[in-house]
Amino acid sequence: MSGPRVNSFFLGNSSGVNFSIILSPVDEETGKLQLANCSGSKRAGDWNLNVTSGMNTSQVTVSLTRNLQLCLPNATDCCARPLCVVETLQVLACHDSVMLAHLLIQAEIYANSSFTGNVSENVTIIPNQVFQPLGSCPCDLTAGACDVRCCCDPECTPDFKQLFNESCFTGVFGGDVNPPFDQLCSSQSMEYTPDWFPFLCVQSSLNNTPFLGYFYHGSTSAPRVPPFKIPLQTSPGKLFTGYRQGDPIMTEENEYFTIPQQSMAGQCVGNAPVAYLQNFDVKCLINLASYKEGLPHDVRINSGTGDFIQQNVIYRTITDMGKFITETESLHTAEVPCQNVTFAEHYTFIWKDKNIERINVTVFLGSLCDGEVLTQRFTVKFLSLKSTNAGELFGTPGYQVGKPVKAANMNASDTFGSLNIWQPAGRGLCTLATYTPVLFGLDSLSGCILEVGINEDCNLLRGNVTEKLNSLIQATHIGKRDNSSYSDLNDWVEIIRLDPFNSDTNVRSGNLKGICPDIPANLNIRIIFADVGAVQGIPQQQILAVQISYSTVIWQFQCGLICENSISFLPITASVQFIKVPAQPSIPMTRFQINYTEFDCNRNDVCWPQLFYPLTRFYTGEPYSQCLAKGLSLAFLVLLAAILSNPWFSKLWNSSLV
Repeated sequence: MSGPRVNSFFLGNSSGVNFSIILSPVDEETGKLQLANCSGSKRAGDWNLNVTSGMNTSQVTVSLTRNLQLCLPNATDCCARPLCVVETLQVLACHDSVMLAHLLIQAEIYANSSFTGNVSENVTIIPNQVFQPLGSCPCDLTAGACDVRCCCDPECTPDFKQLFNESCFTGVFGGDVNPPFDQLCSSQSMEYTPDWFPFLCVQSSLNNTPFLGYFYHGSTSAPRVPPFKIPLQTSPGKLFTGYRQGDPIMTEENEYFTIPQQSMAGQCVGNAPVAYLQNFDVKCLINLASYKEGLPHDVRINSGTGDFIQQNVIYRTITDMGKFITETESLHTAEVPCQNVTFAEHYTFIWKDKNIERINVTVFLGSLCDGEVLTQRFTVKFLSLKSTNAGELFGTPGYQVGKPVKAANMNASDTFGSLNIWQPAGRGLCTLATYTPVLFGLDSLSGCILEVGINEDCNLLRGNVTEKLNSLIQATHIGKRDNSSYSDLNDWVEIIRLDPFNSDTNVRSGNLKGICPDIPANLNIRIIFADVGAVQGIPQQQILAVQISYSTVIWQFQCGLICENSISFLPITASVQFIKVPAQPSIPMTRFQINYTEFDCNRNDVCWPQLFYPLTRFYTGEPYSQCLAKGLSLAFLVLLAAILSNPWFSKLWNSSLV
C-alpha cells in the first residue's frame, strides 16, 4: 500500500470471528517474518483496524493515524524523510484461537510535500499572461518542494514521480501537452456539437494552438445551436430539478432503480423501474433454478437534486416458511441442495416536495431448497415527511392512481367504512373468498361462486345474493379526496344506491322448480371523477359521484342426465368502473349550430368556417408571421388579377398606348 488507508474483504460469515492487526518486523538474520498468533488487537502502533460486518461479506479497513507532513525546523510530529513509513503488517481473522485467514500488507508511504510554512511578504511581479506565458511549468507552485501530480516540477525526483506518474496534470496547467481546442475536427463532442460542425471545423496540429492566449472574461455559458434534426436521447439523464409523479427513480450510476414488478401479462419482470409516488405490492413465483439476485442494497439513489442517499437496510430471518413456500415436490431430504435467498423486500421512500429524503428497506431472508416453489413479495410505499399518520401514504390532497378509495359509514358511531371487491381463493367459492379494497383509477371485475340447491327458495336466494353483494360496501359515503376529514361532511359524497327491488318493480316469484328469475347477480359500481388542479406539478383528482346498481339474471339449475337433488352453482360478480369527466362542462351548442348542420365541420367533409384557417392563430404548422405574409401576398395577387381582368383596365391601357 502507498496511501494511509487500504480496504479488503473477508468472505463468509463473520459471526464469532475476531479480527486483529500486528506489526511484523523482518528477522535480520533469516529475512523471514515473525510467526503471528491470534492474541493481537485492533490497534498496533500507528495503525487502526476497522471491520464493517455484512451478511456474507465483511469489509476490513486498515488506516494510518500519524501525521504525514514533512518536518519543518523544530517540529516533532512529522516525517523526517520523504519515504515516511516503511512497515510490514499482518491482519488476522481467528475463531476460537484458530486462524481462518491472514492478510500481509507491505506499507511504503511517502510524506505529503504541501507547503505549510509562513508566506513570504516579498512582492512578485506577474507579467500579463495574454502576451507572455507565466512559466514553462504552471503547476510548479511550491518553491523547493515537489508538487504532487506536477510531472514537470524539477524538484520531483524520479522515485517521487513514480507515485503519481499515471495521474499527472494534463494540458497547459500541467505543462506536458496542449489540449485540443474546440474548433479542431478531432475534438467533436456529442453534447453541444451542431450538425454542421464537420463542414466548418479546423484541421491543424496541436503545436499551432490558441489555447495559451485564450482567456475568458466574465461568466460563460454553453452554446445552444439549433440542429438540423431532433436529437435522440439515448440515456435517461440525471435529475437535478426534482421528481414528478411517474418519473423513474435514478441511481448514482445514472441508471434506473429497478425492483421486480408484474407486467401486463401477469409475469414478473426483474428489471422494472420504480416510479416516483407510485406504490405497488407484487408477488412472484420462482424456484431455486430461476432465482436471481436483484440490485445490491448498497446502490445509492438520486434524491432528485443531484445528491445521492444510501439505503437503510435491515435484514431479518423468516421463521414461518409456510407463508412463502407454496409447493413442494417429493424429493429425498438428504439429496436436496438449499440456498439462502431473499423471501421478501419492503421499501419505504420518505419524500418531501419533489425530492426523496430517506429510503428504508426491510429484507427477509430464508432457505430455499431445490423442488420448492417460493412466492417472493416486493412492496414499495411512499410516505410523506410531513405525514403524521402512518396510513397516509401521500401528502397531496387528491387521489393518485392505485390508492385505495376512502369510504365512511356516517350512520354508525365508528365512521370508518370500506369499499371492497372479492379476491377469490381455492375453488372460488364465496365462503372462501376474501376482500381487497377498490383502487382508484383501476377498473376491475371480480366474483365468486355461490352453491345453490335444486329446491332453493327464490326469495331466500335473492336475499342471500343481495346480502353477499352488500357486504362489499360497508359505507354510506365516499371521500372526495384522499385527505377527506371524517368530521367534515362536505368532504364526502353520498353513495347513490339503485336497489334491485323497489315498489315499482314486479318481481316474478318463479313457480317452476330449479328456476329463479330476477336474481341480482351483478353489482355495478360507477365512480365519476375529474382533474381539479395540480400540486407541485402532480395532478389532483377528485371523486364527484358514486352510483351502485344491480343487474339481474335468470338462474336455472343445471342438470346432467337426470336432475338429482345435488348442488348447482350461481356465479355472482362485482365490477368497478371509473368515469372521468371534464372539470368544467363543455360550451353548449348554439341554435345556429343545431339547426344548420351543413356548417358543422365535424359532420361534413367541406368546412366553410375553416376556409381561412391558415391565417388564424389556431394554425401551428408554420410561424404566424409567415402565414400572414403568404396570406397578404395571395390577397394581393387575387386583387391584381381582378383589376387586370376588368374591361375598363384594358381600355385605359390601350388609351395610354395611343
